[in-house]
Amino acid sequence: MKIINYRLGDAVRAGCIVEDKVIDLHQAYVARLKANGHPRAEQLAAALVPADTIGLLEGGEKSLEEAQKAVEFALAHGLTIDRAHVKMEAPVLKPNKIICVGHNYREHILEMKRELPEYPVIFAKFSNTIIGPEDDIPLPPITSQLDYEAEFAFVIGKRARNVKQADALKYVAGYTIVNDVTARDLQRRTIQWLQGKTLDGSAPMGPWLVTKDEIPNPHSLEISLTVNGEERQRSNTKNLVFNVHYLVEFLSHIMTLEPGDVICTGTPGGVGVARNPQVFLQHGDIVRIEVENIGALENRVAAVPSPVEVEPSCR
Repeated sequence: MKIINYRLGDAVRAGCIVEDKVIDLHQAYVARLKANGHPRAEQLAAALVPADTIGLLEGGEKSLEEAQKAVEFALAHGLTIDRAHVKMEAPVLKPNKIICVGHNYREHILEMKRELPEYPVIFAKFSNTIIGPEDDIPLPPITSQLDYEAEFAFVIGKRARNVKQADALKYVAGYTIVNDVTARDLQRRTIQWLQGKTLDGSAPMGPWLVTKDEIPNPHSLEISLTVNGEERQRSNTKNLVFNVHYLVEFLSHIMTLEPGDVICTGTPGGVGVARNPQVFLQHGDIVRIEVENIGALENRVAAVPSPVEVEPSCR
């Protein structure tokens, strides 16, 4: 199942996409319950198949099973919306955590002239960074070195604490694509990367969340990125230094992972800052990331004015 958030008018709702048809999961489930004569359809649907994706994930396997029944009912009864009539948003809009892993593809580590890490290098992005598959990547005047990073990401499906690698996939809801857009000049102003990683709109995500049943092996997926049709990155998730199983164990021993948390697994070689000569994103560039068995995430870069000038502090 491909889980989405879609916008119709002012409302953003959890849905599923089948080819070019969008299904509102909550409304379809209500309709299914009513058709089966359930006397408290609205209340039961609110609990089992709520109208937001994080609420849906919080319901665990049971909610996803019921959501699949809603999809089947909607398709059988024509309860669908043409994709062209809605705006696709990121499949997870306000996660509790966005955890990113740096230096996790062997070739990227080598191009950055570093040694293989003993432990994962982790950092965070915040919800302000998330945009959807139909949004532009902002290019603000505060940076002149906006870079791309194609990333395979997984989303947590149930509360995870001190998980063993052997059980890791039980805690994964599914997989998506994230572009970890990075302002390299801001990233390198200090030894902490955060300021270069958290610009508004610097985490395009989508186009959907593919549930884990459709990708039984997350460690054999081709991943690539192009800018204006020119290939810049290509690898396979088998080249991850720390794979999904390891990361669930490692992270869940540090912090409690919650449903909807997004973990970005790192980027392959070929980033703009490591090329010779260096190349950074410009207004009008089209960045496209493809991950096997998930799909493609494509966004345009658009220069935006800065509403506030931030002056350096005096010392």
